[in-house]
Amino acid sequence: MKASLDRSGCISCGLCPQTCPEVFRMGDDGVAEVYQEDVPKDAQEKAVEAQEGCPVSVITVE
Repeated sequence: MKASLDRSGCISCGLCPQTCPEVFRMGDDGVAEVYQEDVPKDAQEKAVEAQEGCPVSVITVE
């Protein structure tokens, strides 16, 4: 399972790193980013939850 995030559409709400800190974090510029593209098995459910909860639908987990 891999995660990606369209940073250009991110509104910096902080939901994804709060939901799944194993995969997402806030970058130095204040915009969320994926720092663990290959989602660890124990974080897959939380990564999908972050995708589903993203208010601007910029996260893809597949």
